[in-house]
Amino acid sequence: MIFRELNHGKCKAYLAISEATRKAAIIDPLRDKVERYLAVLAYHGLRLDLIIDTHTHADHRSGAMELGALADAPVAMHRLAPAPHVGIHVEDDQALKVGDEELRILHTPGHTPDSISVLAKDRVFTGDVLFIHGTGRADFAGGDAGAQYDSITRKLFTLPDTTLVFPAHDYRGHTQSTIRDEKSSNPRLAGKTRDDYINLMNNLGLPLPDGIQESLQPNESDLDAGTLKFPTLAQLNQVRQLSAAELRDRIASSNPPMLIDVREEEEYRGELGHIAGARLIPLKELPERTEELANLKTRDIVAICRVGVRSATAAAILTGLGFEHVWNLKGGMLEWKEARLPVGEESESLRCRA
Repeated sequence: MIFRELNHGKCKAYLAISEATRKAAIIDPLRDKVERYLAVLAYHGLRLDLIIDTHTHADHRSGAMELGALADAPVAMHRLAPAPHVGIHVEDDQALKVGDEELRILHTPGHTPDSISVLAKDRVFTGDVLFIHGTGRADFAGGDAGAQYDSITRKLFTLPDTTLVFPAHDYRGHTQSTIRDEKSSNPRLAGKTRDDYINLMNNLGLPLPDGIQESLQPNESDLDAGTLKFPTLAQLNQVRQLSAAELRDRIASSNPPMLIDVREEEEYRGELGHIAGARLIPLKELPERTEELANLKTRDIVAICRVGVRSATAAAILTGLGFEHVWNLKGGMLEWKEARLPVGEESESLRCRA
């Protein structure tokens, strides 16, 4: 297998090529470099078989969806990724084929819940979980310093010491490291207990990444700021949350809420299904269709999506438009399904109890 780094900047994207089949995968493409990637593929006579985003990026726009559409290649992300149009939702230890070669997925949460690393031959692409002599921050977008420490020490650091480390970012001019070097000399990890690491990461005092407002929510929704006016992070933090069990009880009450499912139609009718009675209004259409909901401004409304991220955006938008009683289904349909709660016609029985 042949590997190349494509960006030559602080943000890294990697090309993995099956030499025998001339099929390739791109890991963590940037949106403003999509034309460059297509040119590289064409120049070398490669067929793009797969695109992998190691997590939902907060500091730049991902090029995964646009590149996938142009090259007719599926996008793979962890099952907790909020974005629509993900063709392959991966699990821990899942293998993905690129021609006759194999990439193995390691779920390494901590920087974000959907963070993965990609193990390929003698190297591991660590996304933003583990950097060269550093680690990705864990103080926003669902980050968890304890989970990050566990991902690094219990999963990445169990790989052979000679495994090469290639992160999604580097700010000091490094190009690669090894598991041995990171174990022995990474200043955030070497000699640190889990509690030490959590205390360190929770007190970095770093400002939010430049451009987070222009990157994070568009990456979560595969929409541009020109398509939708996104709420601020402060507005998102004020959204009220309901667990799957709490929503089940409200649906079965004498005054059930109105359910607004803001996924795309293929998701609404897809593998996770939908809750009976939920009205499908994709997030991109919500601002234009709020007049349909005008008579619901004083009624309880619950917004729903795959993992509770796009629906939080929808709940914040509705609240800002004067809807008084709006909640978000925390964890989305993924949590609903994992709680073994009914979908489709089966979930109609919940409403019939009212």
